[in-house]
Amino acid sequence: MTDRADFKKNDPKVINGWALFDWANSAFALVITVAIFPIYFAGVTDDVVNFLGLEIPNSALFAYALSAAYLIIALFSPLLSGIADYGGKKKFFLKFFTILGATSCLLLFFFKGMDQLYLGTFAFVFGMIGFAGGFVFYNSYLPEIVTEDRYDMVSARGFSLGFLGSMILLVINLVIINNPGWFGIPEDSTMPARIAFVMVGLWWLGFSLIPFRRLPPDPKDKPQGKLFKKGMEELKKVWRAVKGQFNTKSFLISFFFYSAGVQTILYLASTFAEEELAFAPSELIMIILLLQLVGIIGAYLFAKVSDWKGNKFSLMVMLVIWLLICLGAYFLTSQFHFYIIASLVGMTMGGTQSLSRSTYSKIIPADAVDLTSYFSFYDVLEKVATVLGTFIFGFVTQVTSDMRNSILILGIFFLVGIVVLSFVRVESANSPATAAE
Repeated sequence: MTDRADFKKNDPKVINGWALFDWANSAFALVITVAIFPIYFAGVTDDVVNFLGLEIPNSALFAYALSAAYLIIALFSPLLSGIADYGGKKKFFLKFFTILGATSCLLLFFFKGMDQLYLGTFAFVFGMIGFAGGFVFYNSYLPEIVTEDRYDMVSARGFSLGFLGSMILLVINLVIINNPGWFGIPEDSTMPARIAFVMVGLWWLGFSLIPFRRLPPDPKDKPQGKLFKKGMEELKKVWRAVKGQFNTKSFLISFFFYSAGVQTILYLASTFAEEELAFAPSELIMIILLLQLVGIIGAYLFAKVSDWKGNKFSLMVMLVIWLLICLGAYFLTSQFHFYIIASLVGMTMGGTQSLSRSTYSKIIPADAVDLTSYFSFYDVLEKVATVLGTFIFGFVTQVTSDMRNSILILGIFFLVGIVVLSFVRVESANSPATAAE
């Protein structure tokens, strides 16, 4: 294990270990939240289920479970981040959320149908909490392990490994699901999908052991008493600091709006393709794989653009592309055109997520020590933006009975993000002199 006293930035071993955490937990994002579990959940539950005394369509229950997980993390992660900063518990919480998420995946193995509805639903919720909660602490390591000149490429490496690792595991899972006889599994059985859930948990937990060993350990000289009270005080201190930092505050506002559009499109692109363009489930899987593959290219491509023209220019280009994606999706009429749109989504998806993280790392004041709390604001805004974006998408669809109108409305989020981002200074923001303009 790396000793904190001997720790030096830009250590390739530490950087690769950090990036492997993305490789480890992104399998949950792809296999559980997007590709396999939503289809499995709909297949093993009734169209309308009784949950907590309410009659709810199973598709709505899945959406509510997703929203509940994000809301819980949005409420509690700032406090946990404050505790992590004050008490030096960053790695402790990273391990806690990893174990919580991976264990929840393993429990999904026992979710076979309506008799285990509560088990399946709550295991999914806690899996989401583990996935989303761990990212707060994972992201906050970036400015701690590398110097500013390497933020963009190292951030891109993490996202690219996440895309690649999750895609590899998904392909393995699909081979088992589509050819159960090869592995001695009965046809028309829930076993292949349930095995996939177990594989995600083991993959997540197993590969996370590498970053756990390589990342700098929690300091031993941090105070241990009254962590809850001190965590709240730490959070308030960072909030007061952010309010006085023009660049940080402006970037977070921009990030909130365009994240609402990005996350909503990522979660609901397959739904749009299925309902508006009659894509089959097998075709949807191909679209998801396409998004992952192109996402790897996009993360590195826009990191290069950033090296050439700067973070702000690169983000602006991507937000304009997102705006054009919304306009294009509104008018598209064929599956071929959707593949083009999906390719653009994949390209900008990887770049937007990667550069947003590295840009925020540059904008945080160079003398800031409460890195986890700073990244907590970043993470919470993304979670709340996801809830807001998906709610507006569903509301507009319900009112107008046309999902295309919802896509068009999302373009407004990107437009606002572009306008606010135009006021942000990135290159010179990471210095004490300019941080509090």
